[in-house]
Amino acid sequence: MTRHLRSLLDLDADDTTRLLDLAIAVKAEPGKYRAALDGKSIAMIFAKQSTRTRISFEVGISQLGATPLALSSSGGTGMQMGRGETVHDTAKVLSRFVDAIVIRTYGQDQVEGLAEHGSIPVINALTDLYHPCQALADLQTVREHLGATQGKKLVYLGAGNNVAHSLMLAGPRAGMDVVIGCPDSLRPDQKVLERARADANKYGTRVAVETDVDAAVKGADVVYTDTWVSMGEEEEAKRLIEILRPFSVTPELMGKTGQDKSIFMHCLPAHRGDEVVDDVMDGKWSVVFDQAENRLHAQKALLLLLLGAESF
Repeated sequence: MTRHLRSLLDLDADDTTRLLDLAIAVKAEPGKYRAALDGKSIAMIFAKQSTRTRISFEVGISQLGATPLALSSSGGTGMQMGRGETVHDTAKVLSRFVDAIVIRTYGQDQVEGLAEHGSIPVINALTDLYHPCQALADLQTVREHLGATQGKKLVYLGAGNNVAHSLMLAGPRAGMDVVIGCPDSLRPDQKVLERARADANKYGTRVAVETDVDAAVKGADVVYTDTWVSMGEEEEAKRLIEILRPFSVTPELMGKTGQDKSIFMHCLPAHRGDEVVDDVMDGKWSVVFDQAENRLHAQKALLLLLLGAESF
């Protein structure tokens, strides 16, 4: 059966643990996996601009011995999918040419459609609803710096967006509590929240939403934030910045965790002075650049598992 990563709903707790174990092994001994995907070709479709996602996937695919094909679904040199060809037809055609599809796009429906109509693994490299690859790298980073994910509390501060949604799903699968600290007007999607809470109940963890920032960070092992203005929201920038200002991560806020070894995470790009100040971004709490690097390793592990070079 073809497996995908449309969202973290495609992984259970055992799958997540296996993937993190493999990501850590790949990071420790990259040479061992240098030819693991030899002869494979992987299409990378980008409808959104990308720095970390494109580079980490393209480098990671090459480091596993496969060929990355970086494609665009927009602009004059884009794929026909960006000019009216259906997702159904694109999935059927690409399944004849390549061994997997990585897609970074707007609508989750495109990811679901490629997975439904194709016969090869599909990896969600970001949609407006989810960012599962980021969350997997985040779990790896927490494990590396705190020794484990089990029993830890991660607090995400900001709008309830795609990153927040994926962290809400990641937490229960890794034995971690997740609190979304956000203004009431920017709460996460209710359906995603309900599913995350159901998963938390199943795995014995907690997923919550808190509008009081000081209450949210109390006891946090991880304080996490994201840019306040995502792609496509530029016209709303002034309003969003005004609403989110109380959720800016400062040294004073990090001190309110009450934890001696709390870490700070950011999925990047960071707008310094808005969601986080320099003293935190570059300070003793920050593991941001380890987190960015782990995109490479977690995604390599994911590719190895979905393409059958390693087993779940």
